[in-house]
Amino acid sequence: MPAAPPPAAADRAVTFLRHLGAARIAHPGGTLLAHLQRVRARLAAWGARPELQLAGLCHAFYGTDGFPVTLLPLGRRGELVAVIGAEAEAIVYLYASCDRKATCPALADPGAAFHDRFTGRTHSPEPRLLRDFAELSAANELDLARRDPVLRERRGPELLALFTRFRPLLSHPAWLDGRAVLTPSPLAHD
Repeated sequence: MPAAPPPAAADRAVTFLRHLGAARIAHPGGTLLAHLQRVRARLAAWGARPELQLAGLCHAFYGTDGFPVTLLPLGRRGELVAVIGAEAEAIVYLYASCDRKATCPALADPGAAFHDRFTGRTHSPEPRLLRDFAELSAANELDLARRDPVLRERRGPELLALFTRFRPLLSHPAWLDGRAVLTPSPLAHD
């Protein structure tokens, strides 16, 4: 199992999140900070490497197309790099930049285009970065589904379909967790 992020990096990230108000921003299941900490913990439970765990803790810094609250403008990306490192920040940027409607339906297809909502451009991220995006997406959505039974009931089939499309990109623990949370029948099989 990969190591946890260095405590200093995770602590600095939480301090920065608090400074930017994440502990006061409402989010399903409590506050944005609580959600971010749960996403990081979920990634750790799945054995994610430290950089992906840090990205999970910071994935909402630039907002997303589903959560428009921005903690830090894109012009200040260097500040987040200084706290969590360039690799983790690149995952955060990719996650925030995703135009989900245009990207997610074919994300796991070879050569699929990734649509950047900030620049309007398309590109094909490296396979590891695509896997990071899928894993972080799964951890984020599963946290929301675990906290909100109404959301799970309403969006569960859609999320399970998304995870099924992402399956080639997901770790085995992420797939099993997603299936366990989102499958209506406890008798589902591999």
